[in-house]
Amino acid sequence: MGVVVPLEEGKRKAGASIAPLVQLTRKAMDRVNALILSRAGSDVSMIPEVARHLIDSGGKRLRPMLTLAAAEMCGYEGEHHIKLAASVEFMHTATLLHDDVVDESELRRGKPSARMVWGNQASVLVGDFLLGQAFKMMVETGSLDSLDILSDAAAIIAEGEVMQLAAAKNTATTEDEYLAVIRAKTAALFSAAAEIGPVIADRQRDERAAFRSYGTNLGLAFQLIDDALDYGGSSAELGKQVGDDFREGKITLPVVLSYRRGSDADRAFWKRALVDGQIVEGDLEHAIQLMRSHRAIDDTVERARHFGDVARDALAPFPDTAHKAALLEAVDFCISRAH
Repeated sequence: MGVVVPLEEGKRKAGASIAPLVQLTRKAMDRVNALILSRAGSDVSMIPEVARHLIDSGGKRLRPMLTLAAAEMCGYEGEHHIKLAASVEFMHTATLLHDDVVDESELRRGKPSARMVWGNQASVLVGDFLLGQAFKMMVETGSLDSLDILSDAAAIIAEGEVMQLAAAKNTATTEDEYLAVIRAKTAALFSAAAEIGPVIADRQRDERAAFRSYGTNLGLAFQLIDDALDYGGSSAELGKQVGDDFREGKITLPVVLSYRRGSDADRAFWKRALVDGQIVEGDLEHAIQLMRSHRAIDDTVERARHFGDVARDALAPFPDTAHKAALLEAVDFCISRAH
């Protein structure tokens, strides 16, 4: 079951792709990937096994590519962007390992999650190891500003996880409260990944702020599209089972909108399924039908478009270059996943 949402002319290019971003950062990403494999090594055999399981599972590596592209767009010619990009990816990988434990997820990018193979304890501890390696690489660059930005992001991401835990199964969650969760849990790392590019290139504060805004709003758009796809996408698009959010009792924006717009009977259904966890056969299909009748999925995608527009506008003052075009098309790609 797919979500087909026609996007207005000019909002995105047909066939939007991250291929230009991949191509522009290919040589640097080869070095980042080699560094990732090197720093994931350990004499404790289980650590590289667990790390490689997730690192090799086919993620797009969008966040480290943002760091590389932002640095190159700002004229950086040094070496530190390689270690910082690897740090960003390690932070992301660590959060995925921790997330799957908290969410009790069985799949990650279409494969059994690390916790299903090695258990919860190993997943958490290897995630901690990767965070340690990330911070070690940050220190090695000698950029205190980058260390400050990424360490702040790590704290914000943890806060977001706790906020999400508090909001779990809480049907009273408002749209503003939910956006605060994903701003911390997802957008914070996108924001930091983009901002450290101009930071190491010694660009002015206004340019740093522009990339920070770009990353934040790209991250918000990215997460909202994931939320929409969970109720109308495919396992291939999500890298996990469709309906996982529903089965885990997660309160995402499509649920928030559908719950608030529904009848008393509709709200009783959401409470039974998400709060009480009493899910029976056919409930996921009924949930999707309610969302469609209340335009909850369409409006979630519309919110994502809005944040995508903000991300594009953040880079508007910069000269037109191949890197800028690739970063703008990355926004189009993230949103076009719902098409």
